[in-house]
Formats: sequence, structure tokens, C-alpha cells
Amino acid sequence: MEKILDVINLRKEYPGFRLQDISFSLPRGYIMGFIGPNGAGKSTTIKLIMNLVKKDGGKVRVFGRDNETDEQEIKQEIGFVYDENHYYEELTPGEIRGIIAPFYRKWDNEVFHRFLDRFELPRQKKLKNYSRGMKTKFSLAMALSHGASLVIMDEPTSGLDPVFRREILDILRDLLQDEQKSILFSTHITSDLDRVADYITFIHKGAIVFSDERESILESYGLVKGSRELLDGDIRKEFVGIRETSFGFEALTRDLTTARKSFQEQAVVEKATLEDIMLYTVKGAEK
Repeated sequence: MEKILDVINLRKEYPGFRLQDISFSLPRGYIMGFIGPNGAGKSTTIKLIMNLVKKDGGKVRVFGRDNETDEQEIKQEIGFVYDENHYYEELTPGEIRGIIAPFYRKWDNEVFHRFLDRFELPRQKKLKNYSRGMKTKFSLAMALSHGASLVIMDEPTSGLDPVFRREILDILRDLLQDEQKSILFSTHITSDLDRVADYITFIHKGAIVFSDERESILESYGLVKGSRELLDGDIRKEFVGIRETSFGFEALTRDLTTARKSFQEQAVVEKATLEDIMLYTVKGAEK
């Protein structure tokens, strides 16, 4: 499959934080959920992809081109949605469009106005009078009005109520009807990805835990729930993380099939959610 985004051994170091030679790729026509706890390196990675900060090593290729040497051409085809509003609060949507549109060769006013209507965004209101959800919709309208082939979203649903979040996810799913477009969706709200993501990349402490098809991940990981008497030294080593209480334990395994064979009737073994996987990987053993 054609790679619309290819991150290769990417490295960046700050005081107290290091992005550790991360690699992942996004095929054309798919949505990738980019997950991890706050401070894991998601926003840093996105800034490096967008060449907003300089990398210390590695490569980023977008549409097969280098993101530094071909930055201007690449950004013509990227739509970006921030977690916070970065447009002029004192202006209306039309006034903002008048400033931004000339920078894009493929800007389409008809598409822009169609999104304003679909999102029910008041055209005469200044952005400062929009709710947070409306501002996110406006950012999405801007990102989708210049023929972007790659849409990058940095925590777009954080702080939004469930109705707004579901509507935005439905919009993204509709967008993927065009198999030429791809979306990188960074979030710590893993339940959002159950509806839309084809691939999941999980980053923790600046390192990639896994990057794979969502269904493959969910088929591999499992939760084991049982009595604490089942836990011995060897078994403990097989788990990613364990939560123990006075009543028993709950643990995450990377090998659901083997766990079902090993524990059989002794414990409950079930599929893990993305939230379970992130929680137990981040927390590790917990008493």
C-alpha cells in the first residue's frame, strides 16, 4: 500500500524528555489513531511532522517527499486541526477565510461555505462568540476546504461534549469515502477511535509501544481476571500490568489466545479495549 506518511527513526530531545527513534507509517485512504497519555510525545511528534520544530534525527516523508526540503509543497496538501483555536478571535469566518485562502492554490470557496452550512456555523458571528465545539468545527472546515490529502488532528475532541464528538467522528468517517485521503488523529480519548480508526499507534514516554491495524491489536491483547492465588512469579512476568485488590487481580496480556488456554476455567479471560491497553501499559504493576 502507498504510504501517505512515513516516520522513520524520528528523534527529538528536550530537557527531561526524549523522543526515542520512533517509526510508523500511514497508508493512503485510512485513519490512524495516535494514542498515549498526556506528555507521551504525541504533540511533539506532530510538530516534527509539520516541521514546526527541528528534529534531532530521523526522517519524515509525506506523500513520498521530505518534510523539510519540500515543506511548502507538502503543506499545500495538509489540513491541520489544533486542540485549541489558533485563528483570529475578533474576526468572522468569512474574514478569516479572506486571509487564509490566498495561501492555498486549491482553495474552494464553495466547499468552505458548504461546511459552514453543514456545521451550522453562524457567518456573522465573531469566533470569540463561538463555543469550543463550534471552533473545532470551524477549524475542520478550514482544513477541508483546500483539497487536503492528509488531515492531521491534534486532540480535536478534547473538552467537547459527546454529541459534538460523535458528529465530528461521523464527519471524519464520511471523509474517508474518498480513498485518496488519510487522517492522523491524535487523542487520549481512546473510545473515539473505536468508531473510526483503521490503525492505532501507541506512544508512551517518547517510544512507540505498537503501531498496527486496530483489529489485530484488539485480537491480540486481553484482560485476565481471577483470584490472587493464581499469581506466581512466572505468571506475573507474562503480564503487561497487574491491578490487585483484596478480592483478586485484573491483568493485561499481549497474548489473548495463550491466556485462554493457560487459565481455562480458572479465570475470566476477555478482549481488552484500547483504554485497557493504554491504562495497564502506562500504570504497569499496581498494588
